[in-house]
Amino acid sequence: MDFAGAYAPENLKFLMQGLYVTLKVAFFSIIFSFILGALVGTLRYARVPVLSQALAVAVETIRNLPLLLIIFFTRFALPEVGLKMFQNAEYAAIVALTVFEAAMIAEIVRSGLLSIEKGQMEAARSSGLSYVQALWHVILPQALRRMVPPLVSQFISLLKDTSLATVIVLAELMHNMQIVAAKNPNWVIPVFIAGALIYFVVNYVLSLLAKRLEVRQT
Repeated sequence: MDFAGAYAPENLKFLMQGLYVTLKVAFFSIIFSFILGALVGTLRYARVPVLSQALAVAVETIRNLPLLLIIFFTRFALPEVGLKMFQNAEYAAIVALTVFEAAMIAEIVRSGLLSIEKGQMEAARSSGLSYVQALWHVILPQALRRMVPPLVSQFISLLKDTSLATVIVLAELMHNMQIVAAKNPNWVIPVFIAGALIYFVVNYVLSLLAKRLEVRQT
């Protein structure tokens, strides 16, 4: 094992470039999937006729598909029907991760809303608030506190799942690790140790931030 050679400045710089792409894809995927998932989860909780049932079918379908299949479909199938923008691996990865994670987040949001006692909604409505006002001002703030731990776990999973995008040649951290490791057989173990440490540090920092947020909300 050649740790000195594997950790040469040019190799570390290349790994950091991959980390940048990983964080960028994860950042946009987290934002978009949270917005979409929160909307879908809330609509399912509200039990809007027809729409709720249709969303339930969509969510369950996506949740039971492999993420890798969704990534392949987004990158290779969508361009075939005219959506050429998805020939860009970065766009394809963000959309695939957003769709998959939004389905997971929708269930977290719906479960969080359902965990609030029904009496809370009834009390809010009896005080003169509309359904939407009661949901926004009374139910959601309480439910969000209960959603924080599972949401953070899901976001950490999302960050790790970006490594699957290496199959569509996205130049993220795992992809760049493989390139560096392929240059020299003696670099394989050092490079993957470095990659594991990078993933650990990023996810650990995210976990610490989540714990602080959870404490501040209690």
